[in-house]
Amino acid sequence: MPRSRTAPSLARPLLASLWLVCAATVARAEPAADIQALAQKEQQPLLDTLRDLVSIESGSKDVEGLNVIAGRVADQLRQLGGTVEILQPTDIYRLDDTPETIGPAVHAVFKGTGSKKIMLIAHMDTVYLKGMLKDQPFRIDGDKAYGLGIADDKQGVALILHTVAMLQKLNFKDYGTLTVLTNGDEEISSPGWRSTITKFAADQDVVFSFEGGGTDGTLRLATSGIGSAYLTVTGKSSHAGARPEGGINALYELSHQVLQMKDLSKPEQGLKLNWTVSKAGTNRNVIPAEASAQADARALKVSDFDELEKALQDKIKNRLLPDSKVALKFEVRRPPLEANDASRQVAAYGKTIYQELGMPLKVDEKATGGGTDAAFAALKTRGAVVEGMGLSGFGAHSNDAEYVKLDTIVPRLYLTTRMIMDLSTGKLK
Repeated sequence: MPRSRTAPSLARPLLASLWLVCAATVARAEPAADIQALAQKEQQPLLDTLRDLVSIESGSKDVEGLNVIAGRVADQLRQLGGTVEILQPTDIYRLDDTPETIGPAVHAVFKGTGSKKIMLIAHMDTVYLKGMLKDQPFRIDGDKAYGLGIADDKQGVALILHTVAMLQKLNFKDYGTLTVLTNGDEEISSPGWRSTITKFAADQDVVFSFEGGGTDGTLRLATSGIGSAYLTVTGKSSHAGARPEGGINALYELSHQVLQMKDLSKPEQGLKLNWTVSKAGTNRNVIPAEASAQADARALKVSDFDELEKALQDKIKNRLLPDSKVALKFEVRRPPLEANDASRQVAAYGKTIYQELGMPLKVDEKATGGGTDAAFAALKTRGAVVEGMGLSGFGAHSNDAEYVKLDTIVPRLYLTTRMIMDLSTGKLK
């Protein structure tokens, strides 16, 4: 009997404690109402900005258009209170297809009262040629907004601008610095701004990159590195019928080189090398004196590119025709982005924020496609780098189907704003 009287007295405080824990858990799972409401109000202003950005043609080689869009972005960042400058490139990493003139970048810094350094990056350039806009202007059709470059990556620029606007309206300044960088050469492998991205990102606690989140809004912690190999063979021309022995057949040597390099891929570790373009000769009856080939390379680790380049240089020492001359140039167009513990922690916290909205959030630690500027940001940074913070969409690089999903605007504004606030206030260590 004593035992039966004591048990309820012990059970009541225990049950009360459990109820409080559950209640607290439920409370934590609820979205921050003021931030969610503000994100909903910010949707139409974001669409207005997106319409303006899409209406400015800004192909990677259209410097005039890039200057216009840079001015538009810079003006909006100034209105939000940032210290803003439009930068012109001075440190250009010249690739095989780098144009003579590179477009600008916009750099803005917002100073707060805290200690965390957070950086937001996106790109202003597109793959489209000037004059194509008239055939696909900005439009909204049902639950989608269409336009050239809208998914890649003008939505990312607009998201950054309106995330900053939300922080201003919330009077939130608990970060140390909030840095924004939008560049105009991402689609041509960022030859003018790769070193700047790396430099600015080096001392950041977190870098968020606003490439689109694909069709399902996945955050990406790894992207493929992209490389190119250029093989050039110099031989000697001669009449192919009357005196072929007087020539040095560059096509023969090129074929030999490509064949002996065909097995350098290591698919099991994500290293791929594929020869894709070749050229030789001028006339059917002339022994070719020049020949060339190009290869596409992909890697998941920076060190794999280093090893691949060394293997390529070693291979060309073995020539079929000793009197031919063989040269090889290897370019790292983009380094790979590799997942680390800091990035995993930040992305995992993002999943809990999406859960507040009753939504799942996928996080991918394995590279599945091409590279992005996030990889340049990760080269020297000590903090996390998270890619895919942009809106969900589809059709990048197509001229008739590029769109973003309207129902992802509010969740992405909420996610980014909450991430910045919670990182700044130490809720995510």
